[in-house]
Amino acid sequence: MKFAVLVFPGSNCDIDCYKAVEESLGEPVDYVWHTATDLSAYDCILVPGGFSYGDYLRCGAISRFAPVMAEVAKAAEEGKYVLGICNGFQILTEAGLLPGTLRRNESLKFRCHDTELRVENNDNPFTSLYAPGDVITIPIAHGEGNYYCDEATLEQLKRNNQIIFRYVQNPNGSVDDIAGISNERGNVVGMMPHPERAVSSLLGSEDGKKMFTSILKAWRDRHESASVR
Repeated sequence: MKFAVLVFPGSNCDIDCYKAVEESLGEPVDYVWHTATDLSAYDCILVPGGFSYGDYLRCGAISRFAPVMAEVAKAAEEGKYVLGICNGFQILTEAGLLPGTLRRNESLKFRCHDTELRVENNDNPFTSLYAPGDVITIPIAHGEGNYYCDEATLEQLKRNNQIIFRYVQNPNGSVDDIAGISNERGNVVGMMPHPERAVSSLLGSEDGKKMFTSILKAWRDRHESASVR
């Protein structure tokens, strides 16, 4: 399995994502610059956190138009795995690959600390190795992580089981305590907390590691099933 870690001007969690794949999975991983126009070699695209393009206009609003995002949309349509973390989540909502938007934290303060998440859906390529209801410790680091959507969209998220994580104690005012969601197909996930910063006890938690091993398992299961057919 081959991973791509996108890099925009202002990304600062790209190295964290690269190291998480390298050390947790030992699978091939490349940095891919925002001007890239071909992601066909990759099975999973990681859209990392940071302050892409300085967060001008809105978080993710400029990155959404980067050449590589057309390829991300194509990869998502092909069923490849796409994970947007923090600023990456913001970029995916701006690009229309996930519903809703991310607003300023209710406190109007940047929040940077460990937080507890509850796994709401493990019937997903990114969370299959967790159990439903698992409470995991994953750090956050954001000023605009307040997830918002209208009531109709929220009902759709619930109906389609697209809410992947909820905060145990909401740190930012997100509607319905939402910390992470997927698209309807389940192959695109966005979340504000940073699982790539929770893959080793040296970092204070290994609870994020199962996200990466879940992705690898889903990819292997898919290819084993295809080879049987």
